[in-house]
Amino acid sequence: MKKRIFLILLMVVVISVYKVIEQNIFIPSIAIRLRVIPNSNSPKDINIKEQVKEYLEKNIYKITKNTNNIKEARAIIKDSIPEINDNIKTIFNNNKYYLKYDVNYGYNYFPEKHYKGIKYNDGYYESLIITIGEGKGDNWWCVMFPDFC
Repeated sequence: MKKRIFLILLMVVVISVYKVIEQNIFIPSIAIRLRVIPNSNSPKDINIKEQVKEYLEKNIYKITKNTNNIKEARAIIKDSIPEINDNIKTIFNNNKYYLKYDVNYGYNYFPEKHYKGIKYNDGYYESLIITIGEGKGDNWWCVMFPDFC
């Protein structure tokens, strides 16, 4: 009997601690998110998503890393869209990957996300989104300004 009561109390404590640890993180209103959504979760689609992600991490963060205000970051990102398109096209061609893709900059919906005990709220966020094909695979996202990744 004592063992059963102890286990119940232990479960209550563990659940309470979990609730305290999980946090709601609000992405600041001056943030610009980055998201890559693959066609599907097939190995080929995930490989392309990873290559696009790696390209974006290396290049977008370089051009925005010394930027301290949102207006300048927006201008740099918008001016970079033709180059982003060209580089994604090159990645696709090099991999003989012929699906369509879309590069969208604006206010886009992000679903709620739980990551490492932190809850990121859903909502519309200023963002650069690359959607590949039907965009039905698991996405990768990060905050590109201010650099959160």
